[in-house]
Amino acid sequence: MYRLASILYLLIATTLTGNFIVICLTFGFGSSLVLSLATATGALLAAPLAWILTQELAR
Repeated sequence: MYRLASILYLLIATTLTGNFIVICLTFGFGSSLVLSLATATGALLAAPLAWILTQELAR
């Protein structure tokens, strides 16, 4: 189950981080601080989402 969770985490974190960076750049926030916060937010939000999705798929 941890293997599935880690694979899902990699996919979800990459997707969320990419989306957050595109949103920041679209609204004109291109500073390194804002992009770093977008990256950290995507990585932090991906962990519980991957765990929840893993639990649902394991049923």
